[in-house]
Amino acid sequence: MIDLTPRQIQILRAVINEFIETAEPVGSDTIDRKYNIGVSPATIRNEMVQLTKQGYLAKSHASSGRTPTSLAMRLYVSELVKEKELTVADEISAKEQIWENRHHIEKMLQKITEVLADKTRALGIALMNGDELFHSGYANLLSMPEFHDIGVMRNVLQLVEKSKLMDDIFESTESENRVQVIYGPELGNKDLAPIGIIYTSCELKGQHCQVGVVGSTRFNYAYVLPIMKYIKRLMEEIVD
Repeated sequence: MIDLTPRQIQILRAVINEFIETAEPVGSDTIDRKYNIGVSPATIRNEMVQLTKQGYLAKSHASSGRTPTSLAMRLYVSELVKEKELTVADEISAKEQIWENRHHIEKMLQKITEVLADKTRALGIALMNGDELFHSGYANLLSMPEFHDIGVMRNVLQLVEKSKLMDDIFESTESENRVQVIYGPELGNKDLAPIGIIYTSCELKGQHCQVGVVGSTRFNYAYVLPIMKYIKRLMEEIVD
């Protein structure tokens, strides 16, 4: 159950949306100027202080602004984000590329990573039986300011190139949710703090597979979540 007032939820959603758009700490003046909260900047500031005390926002050392924590992002994903409806073009283009490779599981998983990389502008990944790893879209990471930090980039590359590490992450976080979300602070490595992983699992022709994307925590969740659900549905339809 959300332990926030409707006004705090409104402010938190605005902070997260602004952070996703700009990758910069968000101040109360920005929220007042760009979002129709309906209260004074001082009230917004006080509410942001309270959200910080409750663990939803973190104060930036470099500015007076605040950034959403993994707790806030989880709340956003589970209850606050408004998912977009995929266009027919999105669905057809994804299905055509994946379907033509459905008789060859390795080729299909590689194609899925390419589709995910193209659609989400992040790094597409797939893991089969815990030991065979596929990936596509490394260049997409360079468009995200979080990955301009060489330490972050190095650790992400090391992570996604080792199937055992990815399998350990997937195994420790799988639940009944159709789509899983993992945030860097949960991985115990400070250099992975700015990253997010969104993935889904299914049995594909007798093989246990996970497919997903790696990027910053600032995913376009409204689009990425329905894309992931659609990819999962396509995989579940492949039974031969």
